[in-house]
Parts: sequence; structure tokens; C-alpha cells
Amino acid sequence: MNSTLLAGLNPEQRAAVELPAQSALILAGAGSGKTRVLTTRIAWLISTGQASPHSILAVTFTNKAAKEMVTRLTAMLPINTRGMWIGTFHGLCNRMLRAHHREANLPQTFQILDSGDQLSAIKRLMKAMNVDDEKYPPREMQNFISGSKEQGLRASEVEAYDPYTRRKVEVFAEYDAQCQREGVVDFSELLLRCFELLSRNTALREHYQERFKHILVDEFQDTNPLQYRWLKLLAGQNNALFAVGDDDQSIYAFRGANVGNMQELLRDFHVESVIKLEQNYRSHGNILEAANALIQHNRNRLGKNLWTDADKGESIRVYEAGTDVDEAAFIVDEIRQLNREGIRLSEIALLYRSNAQSRVLEHALVSAGLSYRVYGGLRFYERQEIKHALAYLRLMENTDDDNALLRIINFPTRGIGARSIEQLQEAARINNTTLWDAAARAGGKVTAFVGLIESLRSGTQNLALPEIMEHVLQHSGLVAHYEAEKSSIAKKREAEERLENLNELINATTLFVYENEDDSLTAFLTHASLESGEHQAGDSEDALHLMTVHAAKGLEFHTVFITGLEESLFPHQNSIDNGDLDEERRLMYVAITRARRRLYLTFAQSRMLHGQTHYGRVSSFLRELPEELLHWITPKVSARRTFATGSYETNSYVNAFAASAAAPPPHVSPDSVWRIGQRVFHQKFGEGVVTDTEGGGNEGRVQVNFKRAGSKWLALEYAKLSAI
Repeated sequence: MNSTLLAGLNPEQRAAVELPAQSALILAGAGSGKTRVLTTRIAWLISTGQASPHSILAVTFTNKAAKEMVTRLTAMLPINTRGMWIGTFHGLCNRMLRAHHREANLPQTFQILDSGDQLSAIKRLMKAMNVDDEKYPPREMQNFISGSKEQGLRASEVEAYDPYTRRKVEVFAEYDAQCQREGVVDFSELLLRCFELLSRNTALREHYQERFKHILVDEFQDTNPLQYRWLKLLAGQNNALFAVGDDDQSIYAFRGANVGNMQELLRDFHVESVIKLEQNYRSHGNILEAANALIQHNRNRLGKNLWTDADKGESIRVYEAGTDVDEAAFIVDEIRQLNREGIRLSEIALLYRSNAQSRVLEHALVSAGLSYRVYGGLRFYERQEIKHALAYLRLMENTDDDNALLRIINFPTRGIGARSIEQLQEAARINNTTLWDAAARAGGKVTAFVGLIESLRSGTQNLALPEIMEHVLQHSGLVAHYEAEKSSIAKKREAEERLENLNELINATTLFVYENEDDSLTAFLTHASLESGEHQAGDSEDALHLMTVHAAKGLEFHTVFITGLEESLFPHQNSIDNGDLDEERRLMYVAITRARRRLYLTFAQSRMLHGQTHYGRVSSFLRELPEELLHWITPKVSARRTFATGSYETNSYVNAFAASAAAPPPHVSPDSVWRIGQRVFHQKFGEGVVTDTEGGGNEGRVQVNFKRAGSKWLALEYAKLSAI
């Protein structure tokens, strides 16, 4: 039986499985079979009589990983695994609190609040406490409470040096009291309450220390300080803590993960056995060599070097595009070729550092009719902040759009509560009118909202479409709302992503104008709806995977495209500003090691940001890869003086696409001078008269009053105007 368990293990895996009953750190590289080692270790302990199923505690980070572990154990051992303690931190703490609810001062039937229920409870409490929900947004308060608990802090332990923070602490304290009265706990409370229970109840702590002689932890590099303290309590002085992790894949600091826990484990548990699992069963040699070369630039690593007995495989392909649009077009062409060669779309992944980057890729895929899924996230036009922004535009364009009005009438928060909205709906029903008509007669804050929409309409009458978008984002309060959320530590990363997506929406309008020579708001809103709907209609089982690098951890694919490899994008500007690139480099390491057979690294000379062309520099990570591993599909970047010498920007909304234009349109040279009052003809808009001009050369544009289409601002390089 035991020889069967160990069959097929490499020497390092076998050494880890057969370790004596002592604390150990298994440094498991990407694709090195860590789940197999962890599961086989449990089976080995049980089958050799060193442990009973009753004496083992195994901790994972996801329910999926816990179920997989139980399934594998069931296949390995002729035992009933039902009573074994295998689960997530939250799941195991819930189990312990259920068993000892009296000692934990909880009712036997205590309920667990999910995120939505918790937010509702906080809103109800703040209303009862007469707390201003504009000054103290409920979601920010939720993050403050959860973040404090995850650091192991109660309200009385949070340092509050100013009146603003003291008020938040008061709400925190009253929230805890409210939960206690109602017999409910939130997710962060599960771990903290369990930790407190074991800390103060010596008899209970000693009971579990006596029971769980073997504690095994998966993905140890992702533990936060409170989780590590909980593990230390259970392990005590005598139990064996068997931790499996990879410091090179620690990428969740923004969630509170502390890679330093691995060093603390070595010190606190006097670990003598650090076994490195370096043989990789996933990727070809060149991919692993690139990953090794990159991660060696990091400081304070425990150190390991991935290798494989497979061949070196293909060189890593590098592509330099003129623009982000060209980059997406290249990727589409390569995917089509790979698909023709027999590679299923589901075996291909497109990775990016920030969610906002998906929009250009999604647009190219939709246009090409390629099916895709956004893994671990929403498609661009389904994201909350994008729906909010489009709702403002929809209501500006059509005040009869009740759905758009309901979405934004109190977002950002402007003091229009649920009762006011109900009264508005009732008035509209009684008078058989739209909500907008009812709102115009409502008075108070509702009337102020109507005035806001009217001011947005009047303020954008003569603006180009991208300028309309920028104006609405600024003056609606959406940008200010998410900027304010950045002040919350727990909310900072999410708020930054939402702001990046809003900026990308300006770029979407720019590309729309360029491709369609139409800057009408109605046409763009129709395009946004169709682009989202067309993809859903074309969904299929065989679909590409689009995802951030964070979402890709734990996955693998035949072919991987790592896109947007430009300085300030990947590595991200925030990490550059903080002077700490180690976690960004670990993120790149994770991205590289997702590929089994083929890896593409792509970047663009220019990229649309905030509706303007930005010229950047190639990512420092790409420069850290050995030249002999790379195959440049385009000439090396060093030959491109414009791109390599630094960054600058222009103000033209359409210049981002100039690099991909073979030549200026034949109708007019970009340097031509159009006179005010001159009659012109446009293929789409018909006859018109020039009413204004601006700029010159490639950045020149003219305002034309067309007989049929009204007044339009057009970029000269793409306008295709003819003189009459």
C-alpha cells in the first residue's frame, strides 16, 4: 500500500512526504506537484499509523481546493474522510465556533452575514446613529471594519488620532454590539472570534493542540498575520506544522497576505527541513529559464530554480506594436493561426495587469467573431462603473429612459433615499408619466438631480464624443466618488481599477469615432450595447480566456499572451512610485509560468490613456529576460528612438491610431488649410460649411456644420473631406 502511494514521486517530493513528525516548509515552485505532495503526505501519515484521520487538520484557501484534496484522499485510502478537518480558514473556524458556541458567546444557530447582508446591516445602523452616509460612505465603513478585524483588532484597539477616525471606530463598536444582539457574524468575525476563543480558553486550546498533532497548510505564502497567529495557537509547542508554499508566487499583499510569514515560520518553529520542489511538470525549458532569470532580481528570496526534463521548446515570441489597437490585431491574427493549427481557443489565455486593458482586446475579439470569457471578472461593458457612466449618457440622450434614471439618481450618493424614489415612482404611475417628468416636479434634491442632467446636456452640446465622455465623467461626480474611495486602504485597489476603466471608456469613444467616422452619442451607445450583446450571443464552449494576472494564479494553458508590457503599466506605476517592484516581478513570474508550450510577450509604442496618446517605454521586466530565449517578431525596441528615449503625450484624440495608418487619406493632406465659410463634402455626413478650425498638421481638426447631420468636429487626418 505504502509503495503504491509513493510510486511516481520524484526524490524531493518523496522526501517531503516521508518527513518525520516535525515542522517543515516545502518550497513548491509553479507546476511542481504541490497538491499531490500535500495529499500524499496526509495519506502516508495515516497509512503508516503515524496519525489517525482524527488528528489531522488541513487548511486550504478555497473550497474547491479542499474538495479536491478530499476527493484525492478518498481515492488513495480505504477510509471515510467525512469527519476529517479539511477546509478553508473560514470554514474550519465556523466548525469550531459551532461546536463551542457557548464559550464563544454565540447562539447555537448563529447566522453568517455575506457581504451584501453586512452592508445592509451597516446602513441600518448608521441611519439609527444619524451618521452622514456622504461623509462616511457605508461601503467604506464596511471595508474599515473588515480590514480592522483581519488585522486582529477590535474597535477598542484601533488607533484613532482624529475626529473622523474616532467616529468610524464608534460605528465599528456599535456594529459589533448589534451583531452580538442579533446573533450574527460576518466572515472576518469568524476567524477573529475563533482566535480570541482559543487565546483566552486554555482548556479548549489544549484540547485542540492535543488533538491536531499534524497541521498542514496549502498556499502558505498567502496567509495574513491573523491566520498565522491562529495556526501558531493550534500548533503550540509540540505539533508539526507542514507548510507548502512559494514565496515567488506571493501576489496578494493587497488582500493582507504577508510573504514574511514564511521567514517567521522558519524562526518560530525552528524549522530544520526546507525541501525545494523545483522540478516542473508543466512548461518547456525556455519558459522556465525566463521565469528563473526574471525572479532572481528579487531580494530576500528563499531561493529555488525551476527545471524540467522536457525539451527546451519554442523561443519566447516578442511583438512590438505601433499602438494598443495594433497589438490587439496581432493577437487576433495569431489566435486564428493557432486555432487553424488545432489549438482549441480554451487552451489560450490573454493576460493583462489591469482590468481596463481588456477593452481593446475585447473589441478586437468581438470584431473578429472569436468567442471569449473574462475569467474571474466582468466584461468591460458589464462593469459597474461603466454601466453608471453609460446611464448618464443614456439619460442625457433620452430622458424617458427610466432604467438609466434609477441607476444614477442617487449615485454618487446625493441624499435621495429609497423612500423618495418610491414616491417618485408612485407619482409617475398616478400621472402616467415617465420618472423624469415626475422628477421635474418633485422639488428638493430630486430637482437638483434633474438640473445636473440638464447642465450636462447643455455643457456638451458642441463637444466631440470623447470630450463629451470626459466632461460627463468629471461633472457627474463619478471620478470624484472613486477618487474619494482611494483613501480607504481596503478599497484603494478596487477604486483605482474603476478609475482606470472609466479612463478606458474615453478611449473607447475615441476608437469608435476613428473606426466609424461618427461622433454621435446615440451611435456610440448603440455600439456599446451591441458589442456586449453580440458576444453573449456568440458564446460557445470553446472560448478564449481573458483575465488579469492575479486571476490567472493556479491555472495553466497551452499558449499565453502577456500583453501591455510597458513601464508604468506592467510594472504598475503605483509600485514604481513606492520603490518596491518585488511583488510586481512576482506577478510577472506567475504570468510566465502559466504557459505550457508557447508564450507571447507584447507591448505597444503608444497607448490611449484618458483619451490621449501616450508614448511609453518597454517594460523593465522584458529587459531582464535573457536575449537568447527571445524571438523578436518585430525589430528590437532599441532601434526605435521615439519609443526608447522616454515618454510624452499629445492632445489629439485620434493620434493613437496614426502609427497604424499606411498613409494620409487621399482626399486632403493633413497640412491643408481649410477656411471658415468654405463648403465641403463628407461621404457620410454630406454637404457642410466649415465654421471653425483648430491646430494643424496631424493634429488639426475642423468644425463643420452639415445640412443633415448638424455640427461636427472632425480630425483632418481621417475626415476625408473634399472641397466643393
